[in-house]
Amino acid sequence: MFHLIATVVAATVAGLIATTVFHTSLSLGMTIVLGLVGGFVGSFVLGIIGIHGSGLIGTTIVSTIGALLTVWVAGKIFK
Repeated sequence: MFHLIATVVAATVAGLIATTVFHTSLSLGMTIVLGLVGGFVGSFVLGIIGIHGSGLIGTTIVSTIGALLTVWVAGKIFK
């Protein structure tokens, strides 16, 4: 149960950081979804080069990098 809560907290923080950096406004639900997608993207991209995050802080960092990449790519595609 703690792992699920920690994942949602990390996703929320990652989504909030990404929306703040790129000055986008999303609902809390979409911010959490952005963070969760960012976690998958970050794990995939950083995993390719051999970097893995563990624990709450590592997961948050990986999710934030992935969320930033996701917002950046979406901005390039839909602009």
